[in-house]
Amino acid sequence: MGPQSSEPGYGRTTFNGMPHATAYLVLLTLNVSFPATGCQKLFEVVDEHKLRVFYEKRMGAEVEADSLGDEWKGYVVRVAGGNDKQGFPMKQGILTNSRVRLLLSKGHSCYRPRRDGERKRKSVRGCIVDGNLSVLALVIVKKGEAEIPGLTDTTIPRRLGPKRASKIRKLFNLTKEDDVRQYVIKRPLPLKEGKTKQRFKAPKIQRLITPVTLQRKRHRLALKKRRALKRKEQASEYAKLLAQRQKEAKARRQEEIKRRRSASMRDSKSSAQSGPQK
Repeated sequence: MGPQSSEPGYGRTTFNGMPHATAYLVLLTLNVSFPATGCQKLFEVVDEHKLRVFYEKRMGAEVEADSLGDEWKGYVVRVAGGNDKQGFPMKQGILTNSRVRLLLSKGHSCYRPRRDGERKRKSVRGCIVDGNLSVLALVIVKKGEAEIPGLTDTTIPRRLGPKRASKIRKLFNLTKEDDVRQYVIKRPLPLKEGKTKQRFKAPKIQRLITPVTLQRKRHRLALKKRRALKRKEQASEYAKLLAQRQKEAKARRQEEIKRRRSASMRDSKSSAQSGPQK
């Protein structure tokens, strides 16, 4: 990648190819990360010719990094994002290289709501790389031939291990019969004054299937069946009661009709008998 000169700051390297007096004319800062080692490093690029390979590329595109220098030969990086010179972030899916104002809500990138249901119109940058960026985030997806100091030659161990039971099984290639609790990665705690016994802290395993969880599941299913049977019995009792009440109402209606009919017949007979005599 050309001559290097260390600048003040952790994990920061300037690639100039020029005298050191012009090293501060930084065109773009590359924030490169390597997930395999857990390292991350900043590279300040001054030569625009080295950056042209990234222009007109979208977020998520994979680019060969050979143009950055000899030590980057064989490396392939993925464009993960970036910020422009005013600090506005790039947003995936916005097919432009300029800024736009979008109405963002919970779940969208580049926005964190402060209240429930809050929406706000924010300025974000499109997902296409151009020369107006100040920081470009890259992720190494394929390692090249040479080592990059501070990025691929050192490994930073993860502070915490997996917490979910399925991920612990995947990490240690376990079967369903194996006990996951024996393979939890514990974190050693610092020794206290006057104490010689090393203490460890283990995470609580999530989604762990134990006899207690199976018993709870059986209990939930039993309650569900019991509620279904109870609803069925109540529905049948209600249907019987409704049929009985309808039958009683029908009998009352028929009795009322019969009573009215007999009363009308009596009235007609009495009126006929009390008619005028010839």
